[in-house]
Amino acid sequence: MTAKEKMAIPPQAMPEQDPAVRARNMREVALGYTAEMAKTEASRCLQCPTKPCMQGCPVAIDIPAFLAKAAEGDFAGALAIIRKTSLLPAVCGRVCPQEKQCQKFCTMGKLLKDVDKAVAIGRVERFVADLARENAAKADDKGGAMDAPRPAPTGKRVAVIGSGPASITCAADCARAGHDVTVFEAFHKAGGVLVYGIPEFRLPKAIVREEIQALERLGVKFEMNFVVGRTRRLRDFIDKDGFNAVFVGTGAGLPKFMNIEGENLVGVFSANEYLTRANLMKAYDEGHADTPFWHGRRVAVLGGGNVAMDASRMALRLGAEKVFLIYRRSEAEMPARKEEVHHAKEEGVEFLTLQNAKRILGDETGRVNAMECLKYELGEPDASGRRSPVAIPGSEFTIDVDTVVVAVGNASNPLIPTTTDGLEVTKRGNIVVDPETNMTSIPGVFAGGDIVLGAATVILAMGEGRRAAAGINSYLNK
Repeated sequence: MTAKEKMAIPPQAMPEQDPAVRARNMREVALGYTAEMAKTEASRCLQCPTKPCMQGCPVAIDIPAFLAKAAEGDFAGALAIIRKTSLLPAVCGRVCPQEKQCQKFCTMGKLLKDVDKAVAIGRVERFVADLARENAAKADDKGGAMDAPRPAPTGKRVAVIGSGPASITCAADCARAGHDVTVFEAFHKAGGVLVYGIPEFRLPKAIVREEIQALERLGVKFEMNFVVGRTRRLRDFIDKDGFNAVFVGTGAGLPKFMNIEGENLVGVFSANEYLTRANLMKAYDEGHADTPFWHGRRVAVLGGGNVAMDASRMALRLGAEKVFLIYRRSEAEMPARKEEVHHAKEEGVEFLTLQNAKRILGDETGRVNAMECLKYELGEPDASGRRSPVAIPGSEFTIDVDTVVVAVGNASNPLIPTTTDGLEVTKRGNIVVDPETNMTSIPGVFAGGDIVLGAATVILAMGEGRRAAAGINSYLNK
């Protein structure tokens, strides 16, 4: 097929639930490609010799190679190529911002002058991963056929702190090298942000469970309800417990607030708490879960990132009659994925851009009953490249709300840095690491993911975990 013929193939749209229906259920919004759609989309790849799409992939998947296999209908071969460098294809195919990463560099998108018309790499990746999982379920092999063989043991022990994307990637690579790996997780379920942060309607938790089970089959052990910095100090893993190396991947779990009047009222939540109650603790399933939850009727979500989109869409599914998303810049400056913004609008979230909360108002019982906002206009670009929001004096107005969810960002988890002498951190509290090996200022202790980068994407965290694992393997082989 010539390049001209490939350019004539229309991009394959992703089938989705009807917005009016999905806004009130927790089932996955995107329904996935059929085999024929996946083959057709993969066949749009121009197979560029320079592989520009790989520039945007933090784990360096050989994208043209896996797309070539998918175009032939060899979906097992496509998945085998992906799994050489990526542990979580079903996850990344769903939640990674491909339009800002691999698809941003796609030649097809550049030729058609529209990144939305680039080859839908993530959607094909999702399909081949889902198909393999479905086939494994039919064969009743519990996914074992997709597992890498267990290597010969090295006798070395690695402790992995946290179980988010960076940690499970690091754990997998260390286990594949033959080390004895134990993951220590503060929550009662493994998966980190994949289980507590990203909602079921974007990432079914069964997928995360299956990836954790694959690690267990590889020999990785999990210790739950284990808070490093409290249950055990970081240095103790090496000094007292016999581990030869430690990886810290505790993420960016410290919510930021706006420090405005009324943030201590009943009915104000950080997005972390709001989503954790709903996702990890299944507050939405009132018939089976005992998790208490605040049932807001008129909900305001402050922020413009993916977490704000998740919180606003979750509020609808928890029964809110009205959800306002309040963002101090324009929609063009929103850091959220375009797809998530589109889905939120389709489902009925009302966007109030160039506005922001000035103070939160409460009734005589201390419960939220309104919010005073200010209108903004855009000034000059700031350090991020986005135009700075400038408040318009005298533009105050009030909206009636009974719930406020603050989704304006997160800082790195401070527990380990504040309880570990000699661990170098930045002014923001991020752990400082060697850029080549991800080793920290403490010999034998490595770190990666959001605890190093600040809040980032799943695939960037995975890239950090992969680099740290390579550093650990090199360190243990000396």
